[in-house]
Amino acid sequence: MLDSKLVESITAIAHQAGDAIMSIYQRDFAIYEKSDKSPLTEADLAAHNCIVDGLKAVSDLPILSEESADIPWSERQTWTQYWLVDPLDGTKEFIKKNGEFTVNIALIDNGEPVFGVVYAPVLKQTYVGIVGKGAYKLEGDGRRVAITPKAKTDNEEWRVVGSRSHQSPDIQALLTKLGGNPELVAMGSSLKLCLVAEGAAHLYPRLGPTSEWDTGAADAVVRAAGGKVTVIESAANVFDEHAKPLSYNQKESVLNPYFLVSC
Repeated sequence: MLDSKLVESITAIAHQAGDAIMSIYQRDFAIYEKSDKSPLTEADLAAHNCIVDGLKAVSDLPILSEESADIPWSERQTWTQYWLVDPLDGTKEFIKKNGEFTVNIALIDNGEPVFGVVYAPVLKQTYVGIVGKGAYKLEGDGRRVAITPKAKTDNEEWRVVGSRSHQSPDIQALLTKLGGNPELVAMGSSLKLCLVAEGAAHLYPRLGPTSEWDTGAADAVVRAAGGKVTVIESAANVFDEHAKPLSYNQKESVLNPYFLVSC
């Protein structure tokens, strides 16, 4: 199913959603409050509609989007493959207009992300990952650059990615545990995972709440690049060598456990 034509189509859909977002980003926009008190903008809805229409035109698989997440578990648990979408990941970054937000489209197969596109429209950067075939970054000038995680060497300090808008008090304890003088790299949205995938950071420990659509696409990019996204069972034991990979659509709740992105 996942041939080069479909990869190009999904990438184009992400770019079209990014265009829809940017048309709103460049003017004043309305902000609403969702039931969980998180912000929602016109841009989230515009991107959602763009992606859903685009996916329906090229695929008959079901779609789970943050903006249409009220699909009952009784239906979702019958899915073997589906599209997992966050039309605008990093809404707070969008509202702040710092450019650190993304469009996320992932293909999930039996609980595992096998393909993902992450597009940052302000930065004009696109990350694409096909598990088993590799990952690459599309620059604004159209260049395709293969990406891979980078292990820390003995003569360098740890570079650890942290959230721009959702800092966890456990992060400082982790930095202390790493020793030396680790650098905390602040970043918004799913770009945090992509920084590890492309070797710009060594680790991204997420010790705070996320949902499956926040991570699915970038998780696929990390795995395709050769990295890992594993479950953290305890904040006191982040580096568990027996940790399980993050999984998707395996329970009624779409909330993720804590996780670690590493090479």
